[in-house]
Amino acid sequence: MDKYKNDLIEASRHLRIADHMAYVTFPLINEHRLLLKIFDEVYLSIINCINCILNYEYLYKRIRLFQSFNENFNLFIRISKNYDLNEEQIKMIKDIIELNRKHKNSAIEFIKQKKVVIMSDNLGIQVLDLITIKRYLLLAKELMVKTRNRII
Repeated sequence: MDKYKNDLIEASRHLRIADHMAYVTFPLINEHRLLLKIFDEVYLSIINCINCILNYEYLYKRIRLFQSFNENFNLFIRISKNYDLNEEQIKMIKDIIELNRKHKNSAIEFIKQKKVVIMSDNLGIQVLDLITIKRYLLLAKELMVKTRNRII
């Protein structure tokens, strides 16, 4: 099976997990630490969609891939118009990737007033709540639909 098909299957799997956790599991147990896990699944879904698009374009020799994620991501931004992604969606994807980097490198994470606070080494904070997670989830769904429509 082609690499881009595997990426699309993985993106779909992570999206289903995130959706189930956000709309079924979270309301049932109401544990706000679960927001981080939902965010991770949304992030993985988006990354797999990006990889799917890049591998698809590479397979048909429309682009050349690089070793660096940043270079490949810049390439994705350039070809995103072919997949009907607007500037706001691209900005949200950048925000998700940056937030994931901060989450992975964070000194401390804690719950305050039903929100997850991610604190970095330089005392900068990022806040995740259910509304933000659901916006990111909606973006991941839109990206999945647009990727499938273009590729399949």
